[in-house]
Amino acid sequence: MERNDVEELKERVLCAAVLEKAGFAIDLKESTRRAVKYRRGDDIIIVIHDGKGWFDPLSDAKGDVYALVAHLDRVGFSECLEHVANLVGFVPTEPLWTRPARKQEADLAVGERWRRRRKPWPGSLTWRYLGEERALSDATIRAAIRHDRLREGPHGSMWAAHTDDAGLVTGWEERGPEWRGFATGGAKVLFRFGPVDAFRFCLTEAAIDAMSLAVIEDMRPDSLFLSTGGGWSPSTDAAIRALVTRDNAFLVAATDNNGQGDVYAERLRAIANEASCRFERLRPTAEDWNADLRMMRRRKGGEKEGEILLPHARRSRQG
Repeated sequence: MERNDVEELKERVLCAAVLEKAGFAIDLKESTRRAVKYRRGDDIIIVIHDGKGWFDPLSDAKGDVYALVAHLDRVGFSECLEHVANLVGFVPTEPLWTRPARKQEADLAVGERWRRRRKPWPGSLTWRYLGEERALSDATIRAAIRHDRLREGPHGSMWAAHTDDAGLVTGWEERGPEWRGFATGGAKVLFRFGPVDAFRFCLTEAAIDAMSLAVIEDMRPDSLFLSTGGGWSPSTDAAIRALVTRDNAFLVAATDNNGQGDVYAERLRAIANEASCRFERLRPTAEDWNADLRMMRRRKGGEKEGEILLPHARRSRQG
């Protein structure tokens, strides 16, 4: 096949078609318009670049539609060509988004868009979402606002700031009752919640999980609660490595209790080993820390916050 034909064929078949035919299904809750997550059992593939690219968050695998076939089927390039050619004309299922596409805001810098948004206030939709649906305490919400980590997003959603080492906002996680995503044009670095001079660094995969773990651990004064926003960008990697160079650094992998969380935890373990700093894997009982927090609230209904903690949180406090 001529090179031009190879390129034309690649343009005619989306990665989603390969995945759907291979038995993968869209995880709408974990997807955004720019990054659609597909699952098949424990296998995960993220489709990007309007369906023309992909990556495996559990490995370093990534590429175009041909590389995807090779990754899934372990076949050579000629077999990839044949497989892709057989999918010409196949229309994969489109995600049914509950929120309409937003108008581009390229004319406004990320920092300016952040500053123009209101901070949550008691009784606001965002405050109620965090307190009632996500079980965060008022004290935790107030602390996050005081440190300029939260903004009111559209339709009762929350914006949680990612910042660089200089404290500048690079983007934000967007979470709400019917929406999740990341700031258009923004960059994932780290959501940071806690004292800037901390030496214990708890890495989670979502800002709500970072704040939830902070509640569970009674806002340990030695700890900075962090979120990667579900990704692992070079900027995130560099920011973590910068943190573990601090004196007495203690890196805690507080990632989700699933396969992806375990992969992230091993990456963090490797970073800790390279930096010769202390390391711990802190695993939630449920899939994530917010689920643990909500479970605590249901079980203890009405008891004073912090009186009874989850067993693993108690062990962490002693460490």
